[in-house]
Amino acid sequence: MFTGLITDIGVIRDVKGSRTKTLRIETSYDTKDIELGESIAVDGVCLTVTEIQDRSFSVDAGWETLEKTAIGRRGPGSKVHLERALALGDRLGGHWVSGHVDGVGRVTRRQDLDKSVLLEFSAPSHVAELLVEKGSIAIDGVSLTVNTVDGDKFTVAIIPYTQGKTHLLDLKVSDEVNLESDILGKYVRKLLGRSARIDEEFLKANGFSVE
Repeated sequence: MFTGLITDIGVIRDVKGSRTKTLRIETSYDTKDIELGESIAVDGVCLTVTEIQDRSFSVDAGWETLEKTAIGRRGPGSKVHLERALALGDRLGGHWVSGHVDGVGRVTRRQDLDKSVLLEFSAPSHVAELLVEKGSIAIDGVSLTVNTVDGDKFTVAIIPYTQGKTHLLDLKVSDEVNLESDILGKYVRKLLGRSARIDEEFLKANGFSVE
């Protein structure tokens, strides 16, 4: 599991393969502390370390991962958000993120505010139906709070702190991003069936805090 709090911004240095791709990622992590078989979230995608170099590590992305995420469209020189898996005793500062991406979204609008930047995204319908205002979503692995939801579109505000810890400000209109909806919404949907609408009022009425 992960928290959606990015601990490094890596750079893809090499990509090999087609149906299965091997990505070599340069990192500021101490690679002596990384173990083969360890899980690392790369732009929100949980991938397994298959090789370790001096200042980089390699991961494999299989065909299903390439089909369901945007990781396969990241080429050499692309920046990627990195987060190592939670260890026993670590603090949970963001929200529960599994690293199993639900779908690929696109940037549809960008608006500069006072100190923050508002980003609007379109989401696949099966992801959009789980979004709730003031709820959580992971965008390219970054834990963010949903500001507004309008059909298949939603907005988030990128505050100065997040700007300094991620590369989200590099995003342009039409860019693809990996989306993972809050696991809470998935469980609630499964328990209630698809007929119930999950929104802020529903969560409040059922004892959940959305502050």
